Amino acid sequence: MHSDPLGAGRPARVELVVVEGPDAGRAARVDRAQVVGTGKDGVDLVLTDERVSRRHMSVRPVEGGFEVEDLSSRNGTYFRGSRIDRAVVRVGANLKVGRSTLRLAPVAEPLEVAPSQSRRFAELVGESLAIREVFAVLELAARSDVTVLLEGETGTGKELAARGLHLEGARRSGPFVALNVSALPEALIESELFGHHAGAFTGATGARQGAFVRADGGTLFLDELDSVSPAVQARLLRIIEERTVRAVGADEERPIDVRLVAASRRDVSTLVAEGTFRADLFYRLSVLRIRIPPLRERREDIALTVAAILVQRGMVEPGLIQGPGLDRLFAHDWPGNARELRNLVDRALVLSPGAQSFADLRMSPARAEPGQALAVRTDLPFHESKQRLVDEFERRYLGDLLSRHDGNISAAARAAGLDRKHLRRLAVRHDLLKGRTEVPEP
Repeated sequence: MHSDPLGAGRPARVELVVVEGPDAGRAARVDRAQVVGTGKDGVDLVLTDERVSRRHMSVRPVEGGFEVEDLSSRNGTYFRGSRIDRAVVRVGANLKVGRSTLRLAPVAEPLEVAPSQSRRFAELVGESLAIREVFAVLELAARSDVTVLLEGETGTGKELAARGLHLEGARRSGPFVALNVSALPEALIESELFGHHAGAFTGATGARQGAFVRADGGTLFLDELDSVSPAVQARLLRIIEERTVRAVGADEERPIDVRLVAASRRDVSTLVAEGTFRADLFYRLSVLRIRIPPLRERREDIALTVAAILVQRGMVEPGLIQGPGLDRLFAHDWPGNARELRNLVDRALVLSPGAQSFADLRMSPARAEPGQALAVRTDLPFHESKQRLVDEFERRYLGDLLSRHDGNISAAARAAGLDRKHLRRLAVRHDLLKGRTEVPEP
């Protein structure tokens, strides 16, 4: 009998999900004994994997977890690299059958949390229902060490949310380490994350502690995690599961005590479906998944955010945030979100010397016209400025392309020299299919 040393109680609703293999995405609820195999009679989760037997294995809920039993399959059932006849595992366990990997995962359910009564969470401010719902979840998350995945566009305040989770939690006296992995060269990512020993590679003249070690006892915030390579994703998964880290060039592993908060500007579940992000890592990171809405979806927060920024900049009494200046802010689309608003306020303070209140500031957000050249933002970090250019190019190009072909994705894909599925994914990412009738294939 092989049992899971980390066995724990199981949540009420769990499903067995195919995360790798020809049937990725297929799932079956595990509220009773479930059989996995390629047969149709008496099989609950039917797979097409030719290396899976007709009745390959069963999973059933038991006290303390889930009992997995191999049903005398031809190629065996594997847990943590070992072939098993029977094992008791917990939620989150990965099971290997044939060429497929199955995962016991909690059923995703919408959080029914009453909106926070506060208009602030750490440095994040807002009074809209959308942001107060986010505050409510962040307030609950701060009370525990649960791993959090923050999703949202560039500039929505993901790092401020992560810092707030740290400052409002039990680890506030420990270090808060923030690392934007997309800003690092591929060759240095592992060194920055895990550290290295002297001589581990060319140029490593001395030892360096990685982000995980520097954050020991505190919180590690990994921004733009969706940009890391599969090899780094594999190492991250192992660290999260084992709670140990080995520096590049080291022989021994070091235990770590870190709360992990990850962030992505893209929907990571979509990346999993596209095959560019590991499904098992996604499930480990998204214990609590929070989307921070963009500023254009909560314009009622603009005035409060401006007031908070002005107070931070030393304007003790910014006065009422209203009038023509606020009207211009409301009319803007805010592609850079709260960060763009902060930069605009800072620019207004420079261009309005002696300003004593909001009414004295020259508020003039730039609006991009359809035919206007793409603007290079040098007031943003390189990777963010570059990504904004790419996003705006894709949005304009695909919008015009689809208009010229009357919404016919196949015709548009042929004209652009793109794969039809890839073009459609890009169009969905940029919300270009909303309100547009998608012309079917003839």
